Amino acid sequence: MAMRTRMRFFDEEEDRPEKPRLYGLTEIRGPTSALMDGNCLQDILEMIGPFVDSLKFDGGSYSLMPATFIKEITDIAHRHNVNVGTGDWADHLLQKGPCAFREYVKDCKNLGFDVINVNADSLIPEENLLRLIRIIKSEKLKVKPQFGIQCEASAIPSNKDRLFGAYVIPPEQKEMIEDVDILIRKAERCLDVGADMIMIDAEGLSNHAESLRTDAIAKIIGRLGLEKTMFEAGTPDMLEWFVGRYGSRVNLFVDHAHVGKLECIRDGAIGISPSSIFQSRKRGPQLFY
Repeated sequence: MAMRTRMRFFDEEEDRPEKPRLYGLTEIRGPTSALMDGNCLQDILEMIGPFVDSLKFDGGSYSLMPATFIKEITDIAHRHNVNVGTGDWADHLLQKGPCAFREYVKDCKNLGFDVINVNADSLIPEENLLRLIRIIKSEKLKVKPQFGIQCEASAIPSNKDRLFGAYVIPPEQKEMIEDVDILIRKAERCLDVGADMIMIDAEGLSNHAESLRTDAIAKIIGRLGLEKTMFEAGTPDMLEWFVGRYGSRVNLFVDHAHVGKLECIRDGAIGISPSSIFQSRKRGPQLFY
């Protein structure tokens, strides 16, 4: 029998870190409008729990769920040492004022959320975004601002739209443009005031590896650091590309169905090209496909 070649993406003498990990994090999507009860999540985490570091509700989905169900989900996740994030819903509370936002943060903490996600692309003054991060950190919760590579043209200030370094919202425009430097500058300020990690949305980066914005990804990682960024990898070829290019320390947000394959790639049990995956199937059964 021919021996399989294992491609190691950790150092040869370095094992996969145990949880809680500081790098090589895997986040999965939690309950959404699709049916996923506590039993379903329990089954998923029984199988892949050791490889999952965090679970994120889709933005706003938990606002439609009973508090008892949310607490059941967060308790199940915590039993598997998995952190739970709210999804990018917090900015919708801003119209109710700062007091309502503080109550929202406290409610999230009582329901068992560990991370509050903030949509950094929402057109709120930048100083307000930083203030939200400080409020969340005051409750001893983690903060993960979410950025997209595309932004509205109106989000880029002219000289007259600046006030003490913050953005003043100009008249609404719908033109979408790319400006990686603005993303990086805002993300750096978020990290400076206590944000724990920056999530980069797949939209704008592309959901297909063959058209991936590799230049933007390299610039973001180069400025913010690999351990302070997490990228959404919506397809198997994307997660293969990320691990192949940046190694197992890269933090990824993936579908729960892709977690097993991601771990095999990180450990080197599967090659980094689709053809090597199909060839490995001929050698015998593998874990998780």
